[in-house]
Amino acid sequence: MEFTTGGRLEIRISTADVGKRVSVRRLNPSGGAPGGSAERFTDTVGVLTSWEGGVLRITRRTGEIVTFDETALVAGKVVPAAPPRRRGPAATVRELQETAARGWPALETARLGDWTLRAAGGFTTRANSALPLGACGLPLPEAVDRVAAWYAERSLPAAVQITTGDPAQDALLDAELAGRGWTAERHALVRTAALAPIADTGAPTEHVRLSRTADETWLRAYGRTGASAEDALAVLGGGPSVWFATVPGASGDPVAVGRCVVDGRWAGFSAVAVHPDHRRRGLATQVMARLAEQALSEGASAAYLQVETDNGAAAALYDELGFTTHHAYHYRREARRP
Repeated sequence: MEFTTGGRLEIRISTADVGKRVSVRRLNPSGGAPGGSAERFTDTVGVLTSWEGGVLRITRRTGEIVTFDETALVAGKVVPAAPPRRRGPAATVRELQETAARGWPALETARLGDWTLRAAGGFTTRANSALPLGACGLPLPEAVDRVAAWYAERSLPAAVQITTGDPAQDALLDAELAGRGWTAERHALVRTAALAPIADTGAPTEHVRLSRTADETWLRAYGRTGASAEDALAVLGGGPSVWFATVPGASGDPVAVGRCVVDGRWAGFSAVAVHPDHRRRGLATQVMARLAEQALSEGASAAYLQVETDNGAAAALYDELGFTTHHAYHYRREARRP
């Protein structure tokens, strides 16, 4: 790893290094075996995503989050990011959907076998729908009844994302919900690309501001907060390593915004919006390039996003940035109950 037991151990990181890729050594919670110095320590390499209240949080390349007290830290240093890959990423539907779910987390979840039920006060269908990745452990009609009841308890219309990764299972699930009168809506594509070319577009990025949090002006520019700004902020701020981009206008208010969440090798882009008076000026490309620069610095190498099939303007931008379609999905929503 980065340190040897015979070498000098130094802590060369601080709270100012949050967001950087680091290598740390910490005391093993078990203390190690007597005389076994190699077992006394645990080494971790990843992005230092927070250091607050004396607690460090590091996100590994796999997406695993390691949390420990600063009193256990015996050595640490910033390390260079891994060389970026320039070819397109390979991934399964399940990997991408699980990554996307972590990057747009619901406020409440429940398990039904391998299905995940998600609720977030109604803010976006993505965070308020069942994600059926795998077997539910029940006959399909009974599983759908359980899903409908769970959402009814929360005064939300039930919705299911049809994206199992198995075309045959997709067809069965879609047919079951269609037979119950659930409507098909929000047809979308998951698209992927190599991350480095997005950062290397040549678009100017020095004026694009990055922040770990979104404020009210960012939310207004995004324009899709739903019924509760509090719920929206909780979802938008969730994920392993989240960044918000803003291009300020002459008045100081944002004229373009975007969001990126870094999770291991993946950088997920979302909420890219440009004020109508400032479109066709390359601002969306600049926002994505700046976010890609940050994601590369944290060790990500691949990009993904989700775009609805009728959003032609966004599709044209993503084509130019090298995104290709990985898979499609849509939702089935239960008719509202009286």
